[in-house]
Amino acid sequence: MNGVMIEDKTKELDLTKFKEEVLEAYPPKVAKKRAKSIVYNDPCDRPQIQANVRTVPGIITQRGCTYAGCKGVVLGPSRDIVNITHGPIGCGYYSWLTRRNQTRPDGPGDSNFIPYAFSTDMHEKNIVFGGEDKLKQAIREAYELFHPKAIAIFSTCPVGLIGDDVHRVARQMKEEIGNGIIVFGFSCEGYRGVSQSAGHHIANNGLFKNLIGKDDTIEGKYKFRVNLLGEYNIGGDAFVIEDLFERCGVQLISTMSGNSTLQKFERAHTADLSLVMCHRSINYVASMLETAYGIPWINVNFIGANATSKSLRKIGEYFGDEKLKERIEKVIAEEEAKVKVALDAIKPKTEGKLSMLFVGGSRAHHYQELFKELGMKTLSAGYEFGHRDDYEGRRVIPTIQVDADSRNIEEITVTKDPRYRARKTQEELEELKKKGLEFDEYNGLMSDMEKGMLIIDDLSHYEMEKLIEMYHPDVFCAGIKEKFCVQKMGIPLKQLHNYDYGGPYAGFEGAINFYKDIEQIVSCSIWKELKAPWENYDYVEAEYVG
Repeated sequence: MNGVMIEDKTKELDLTKFKEEVLEAYPPKVAKKRAKSIVYNDPCDRPQIQANVRTVPGIITQRGCTYAGCKGVVLGPSRDIVNITHGPIGCGYYSWLTRRNQTRPDGPGDSNFIPYAFSTDMHEKNIVFGGEDKLKQAIREAYELFHPKAIAIFSTCPVGLIGDDVHRVARQMKEEIGNGIIVFGFSCEGYRGVSQSAGHHIANNGLFKNLIGKDDTIEGKYKFRVNLLGEYNIGGDAFVIEDLFERCGVQLISTMSGNSTLQKFERAHTADLSLVMCHRSINYVASMLETAYGIPWINVNFIGANATSKSLRKIGEYFGDEKLKERIEKVIAEEEAKVKVALDAIKPKTEGKLSMLFVGGSRAHHYQELFKELGMKTLSAGYEFGHRDDYEGRRVIPTIQVDADSRNIEEITVTKDPRYRARKTQEELEELKKKGLEFDEYNGLMSDMEKGMLIIDDLSHYEMEKLIEMYHPDVFCAGIKEKFCVQKMGIPLKQLHNYDYGGPYAGFEGAINFYKDIEQIVSCSIWKELKAPWENYDYVEAEYVG
């Protein structure tokens, strides 16, 4: 297939039928609400989409909870912080098991707590009589066993309902243990917000209040110092990016929070530029670092070869050093040559295929870069827990109404720190803007999707089935909860939450890995032969007659 055939294949599909057909199945009130979350894209005149609203009870969606966003996403990938789930064992097990956050300790004596699932394992007795004593004992045991420098406590739904105060316990245990240990808590009960997005916000607040700015030490052999925010090292993605920075001569101070450590969090304020990967999960810290310490931030994307090249060049342009730019161009040239070889072999087999992406964070946006490189078209996409600005761009933030759920999240006041240092003058920033650099900006998913494509926020299980039935994508990208439901319909699903034990997919190396995996997926004939279990049996139907 070629580029013309991609266009022709899409034109054969009437995407307008989807919304009409889906809404007919819902009760009138539900249909009226859902209609606002299903829109047809126009990158030049972006439609308003309803996002970050509570899921209608009874409708099964992909979402996780506030606790999952706080502990599972943001703090979970940290290496040397003991993260204790205060709640039933299921919560701790879920947030520990379902993601592939990798790490590589610096040496044999370097702490690594990622292999452990720490939980207070609350039972009925603790719900009735309170669980604070059990939490204190868990903290004591964790310290006696591992002697960590920091312990974080995460509240789950039962904890919020019975009123256990994790912050008070944290203060008491910090005093009891001593030795300079940091103990801090997160009020991230699952029901506290609309989705895991609320947990991201809570985690950002906690990181800034308790860790960032605690250590002024400056180490490293490179003078170009950056933070990488919103990268969680699924399948080793952060390793690839770190290695690219090393080859280019860029010092990575802190990653939030793939392969992160307490020390890296504490030194984040010493960087000169913040690079935001996942806008939804970490934009709060990016803004806090700029307000308190003068560190500007730009949006980057290391998913896709072209996107990686652009992002590296952004870094070079920001620092303005010619030798740095030369090193970056050398790395890009070396890696793009490898990418071309892979694409020349694989693209003829993937060109013209259709994809759909419904993934958390910015992944439903970023991975479209990889599909474009393969000559594939993204027919429909959406976020599990996005806000309007994730779709329409940050320009709409002033127009977003603050609702009760948002007020449920602590708002912290950030002011200039005594160590504040403007990294660039206003004149320098304006010059960089003229060269194409955008500061404090994310243009959103809609800006990069073609006109007429379907954008759906908080996709329901029913809507997912209708999408597949009506448009038969060649690959569907989502998470573990959707995987087997989709595959039973004869459509291959690529997990982009934990990569199905593949990856890494970041950078040039990751792009090649992704090309190969997608080629195997869309070329596999088994999907055409697969029938859903319910299609293989005869069922007896009866009608009740009163």
